[in-house]
Amino acid sequence: KYVGLVAHTNAKICCTRKTTPGLRAFEKYAVRCGGAMNHRFGLDDAFLIKDNHIAVAGGIREALRAAKAAAGHLVKVEIEVDTLDQLREVVDEGADFVLLDNMTPDQLQEAVRRVSGKMLTEASGGVTLQTVAAIAESGVDMISVGALTHSAPVLDLGLDIVIG
Repeated sequence: KYVGLVAHTNAKICCTRKTTPGLRAFEKYAVRCGGAMNHRFGLDDAFLIKDNHIAVAGGIREALRAAKAAAGHLVKVEIEVDTLDQLREVVDEGADFVLLDNMTPDQLQEAVRRVSGKMLTEASGGVTLQTVAAIAESGVDMISVGALTHSAPVLDLGLDIVIG
């Protein structure tokens, strides 16, 4: 449903790393079967710098510099921001991706304008079937939806044996 709701845009739907213990491979496969993309499979797939990392590192620039210094040449670096002021520092310092967390469609549109193709943009937080189209229309490259895995309904199967 999510993929269909954004089909008129260039945005790609992707799941998050939040999966059911022991079922990650199956849930990630189901996401791909539904036409969406996988985000990281594990913590070692790419750097994702979040607010706690930024705090410990001493700021956005410091966190990005440390990650880039530690990353191999094939490892991507993504950083999460929740304000346009933080985004300014990311654009100045550079990253492969910027995760725009809990921003309104208007804020996302402004963020995409400011990034101006220098890195990929990913919207995250509060994404629902009711909001996903407006988020996609902001121009972001990707939209991560945790509900694809952590809130997917189960298929209730039963096996009844009838004798006689």
